[in-house]
Amino acid sequence: MRQEAAIVAGVALLAIGLRGVLGSRNMIRICVGLTIMETAAILLLVAMAWRPDAAAPILAPGIDRYVDPLPHALALTAIVIGAAITALALALTVLVYRRFGTVDLAEVRRRLR
Repeated sequence: MRQEAAIVAGVALLAIGLRGVLGSRNMIRICVGLTIMETAAILLLVAMAWRPDAAAPILAPGIDRYVDPLPHALALTAIVIGAAITALALALTVLVYRRFGTVDLAEVRRRLR
């Protein structure tokens, strides 16, 4: 039941993030939406790797089934990459704000014409 709840939460977060990215013209809201989508992807990755009848991948007597550590390592890598992407997106947002005085993408497009 916990795995299904984590998958449902991941899908809900993915939908919320997608709504934030596609439904907003504000660059900061788009960055927040991207971060929410990244969190949802990590949650889904870890939720799919979880097995209720398995133990941590530490060799011990009496344990026959282990959880695959690769998805968890990929999740850690995704967290680091996501933090870098978020920092880059926010830095670009600051540059756009300094140049145009707004973070509204429609206004920025209008001023570029």
